[in-house]
Amino acid sequence: MESITIEDRKKLSLSGATKVISSTSTQAVVEIGNCNVVISGTNIEVTKLDLDNKLVNFTGEINGIKYANKTEKTNLIKRIFK
Repeated sequence: MESITIEDRKKLSLSGATKVISSTSTQAVVEIGNCNVVISGTNIEVTKLDLDNKLVNFTGEINGIKYANKTEKTNLIKRIFK
């Protein structure tokens, strides 16, 4: 089960996380089950990472959250000769 909690657009808690794919000051991507959660904003920082309990906390100015389907990785040759 997953849940997202936002406090005053400054703190975000996400449960159900299986992997943090990327994290920059403007965007973080977290894998949850068969999809990804994309968190956008400014000054985004990971403040707690506990993948054993599937919990990730962020701070910063949270501007948006969206669910995205996982993209299947294809190698370069397949993409060139499509």
